[in-house]
Amino acid sequence: MSTAVPPSSPSAASTAASTVSSSAASAAASAPPADLLPGVVRVDRAPAVPRRATVSGSGPDRRRTAFRPDIEGLRGVAVLSVLAFHSAVPGLTGGFVGVDVFFVISGFLITGLLIGRPLGLWDFAARRARRILPAAATVLVATAVAGGALLDPLRGTDLARDLIASAGQFANWRFVGLQTDYLAAERDPSPLQHFWSLGVENQFYLLWGVLLLGLARHLHGRRRTLATTLATVALGAVSLALCLRWTDSSAPLAYFSTGSRLWEFAAGACAALAGPALAARAERRPVRRSTRWSLRTLGWLGLAAVIAPVILYDRDTPFPGTAALLPVLGTAAVLLAGHGAPGTLRTADAGRLLATRPLRAAGRLSYAWYLWHWPVLTIAQARYGALPWTTLLALTAAAALPAWLTLRLVEQPLRYGSSPAPRRGLAVGASALVIPLIAALTLGGGTVRALGDPSSGPVAAPAGAADGPLLLAPGTRVLALTPSLARAREDFPPGKGCEIPLNADSSPRCLFGAEDSPDRIVLLGDSHAGQWISAGLALAEQRHWALEVLVKPGCPLATLTVRNNVLGRTFEECDRWRENTLTRLASGPRPRLVLMAGLNRYGTQAERTEGWTRTLDRLTALGAPLAYLGDTPMPGKDIPTCLAASDGRSDACFFPRDTAFEPDPVLDGGLAARYGVRTLDLGPLLCPGTGPSCPAVLEGVVLYRDTGHITDTLARVLAPRLDRGLLGAAGAPVAPAGQAVPTGQAAPAGPTGQAASVAPGPPSAQPWTQP
Repeated sequence: MSTAVPPSSPSAASTAASTVSSSAASAAASAPPADLLPGVVRVDRAPAVPRRATVSGSGPDRRRTAFRPDIEGLRGVAVLSVLAFHSAVPGLTGGFVGVDVFFVISGFLITGLLIGRPLGLWDFAARRARRILPAAATVLVATAVAGGALLDPLRGTDLARDLIASAGQFANWRFVGLQTDYLAAERDPSPLQHFWSLGVENQFYLLWGVLLLGLARHLHGRRRTLATTLATVALGAVSLALCLRWTDSSAPLAYFSTGSRLWEFAAGACAALAGPALAARAERRPVRRSTRWSLRTLGWLGLAAVIAPVILYDRDTPFPGTAALLPVLGTAAVLLAGHGAPGTLRTADAGRLLATRPLRAAGRLSYAWYLWHWPVLTIAQARYGALPWTTLLALTAAAALPAWLTLRLVEQPLRYGSSPAPRRGLAVGASALVIPLIAALTLGGGTVRALGDPSSGPVAAPAGAADGPLLLAPGTRVLALTPSLARAREDFPPGKGCEIPLNADSSPRCLFGAEDSPDRIVLLGDSHAGQWISAGLALAEQRHWALEVLVKPGCPLATLTVRNNVLGRTFEECDRWRENTLTRLASGPRPRLVLMAGLNRYGTQAERTEGWTRTLDRLTALGAPLAYLGDTPMPGKDIPTCLAASDGRSDACFFPRDTAFEPDPVLDGGLAARYGVRTLDLGPLLCPGTGPSCPAVLEGVVLYRDTGHITDTLARVLAPRLDRGLLGAAGAPVAPAGQAVPTGQAAPAGPTGQAASVAPGPPSAQPWTQP
């Protein structure tokens, strides 16, 4: 399944794919086609439904331009590209560029409308509301109903939140937050993720409407045209700069945010501002053959620039960034060529190809089809698992039926059949906002009843065994899943702020426990090290030490360079963070213990071995005891969601043993013995036996909060085992350094000789941080 951001950036692998919106790009202006002027494109067949003319002009010399079939066909090209991309059709891996095509078209049409006739702000808002919101509300309500019936309660909870963001027209910012959060980016894409682009468009309409109508109120004629052009170019330049910067630093922010997309609308606006000059030139004198040839060439080159990325780009293309220039400028070229082409469309014009019936039919249906297809695909795959591209394509084609019904029964009647009074349009828009909000609240209330209140329930972890084959201490029983499914996905360790953002290259001073103690344990690694904060704090508190947390999500402690899919590029900040952290440890007081942990899946096995060798060379020079926690099993699927979908039946969420583990160069490659590192491998405890599968729940404890991180409850349960295995308990035999401690045996004695214990509740100490 695709995500809203291409993996080079969403998503998501997501992330990420990438989603687009046809939204109000299909909005034309406000009257049936007027008498055609020289230079206006005309077709022999009238459009199937009444079309309101797009408007262009400047100052008092306003022109009404007739309906342009090539724009409708261009929308068809864009939506078919997007649908093919989401259906994973081979060879069309760059179809996500359709969003850029739609944004440019929107900028072109809306700018033409706003500069072409006197229009009040409320009238403009009413027109946009009637055009966009009713169809969107229909899909939102239908998705809420289908999600409540077909999705598990946890996905239903997420969907309810997405409904609120989508109905409120800020879905893009919700998905920026989710996909820039390393710990949330692995979740399955939302059925409403494609509504991010409607949020961007509506935010653009608000800005553009206020700006251009404000200029029209105070300026006239050439002054107004000049001011509009300067404002368009200035905003476009700033937005393009943000786009280039954010594509390099945070792909989700670049992809979803309004600021990094405004320049695409501005490109369409520039085409709208330049178009009247071409039309006026065509009126004044016969068009020379060279001019007609130039426009024809411009149109074909523009169309080629739109289609080429659909074939040449893929999920690894950093996007939008400079890669978006090709489809954006190509779309603007097609719009400009069509605007200046005099007379009827000629056979050799690109616009004639775009005006063919199949492309125009797809263009007319583009908005509703786009709205419907993504919920159909995501809900089907959430219900039945990954589907082949042929099935996805068939589902996408089937989504054309509800799209056509929405067009005929919702879009057209409310757009053309009701009173044109602004108050009527605003009332329609308000209803289209309120009804989905009611559906969201209803769905959210149902999921709370099904799962229970996430803020309620026990927070204390059951007592864990210090050794042996069982997870819990003798005599300890868990009567219900712990943590509850309502809390499992939010069962994070304390001090989440210690896990620095992806674009940061140094850690704050983040201490837990006895902050003033000269003795400290240093927890070092990525988010798979950060999941052990509570267990590390329990170790420190027993000895009245401090726990210092130095973790960076997605960044291996082993010295090797990796690519980060959220950033969409080489993870340079990781290399700098590792260097800064190792230098910081070398220059500071020597810790009592350096506890290392991390994801064991970066690079190849040979690269991991070489990387760990380099890192251990430097850590050994500290002269502090080193300990290493083997990586926990990797489920590869969202365990709480799986449990919720199976009504808590843990056997339905087993995952394969052969994909749960990777060869570990520290545990299995002899590096621990070579460098004197004490190790603890919890894999045999969390995936007991020798069968083909590993459990998701053990003795009533939910082991994982997502696709690969353990719950904080499990970390607290395992604290006594870490204490005995890494620091030792009084009277236990001493094992040679570098020897992994089997979880079913007594652990070696450590440097303190103190007995291990763990508080039944969450750690009481709070982290102290300083930038």
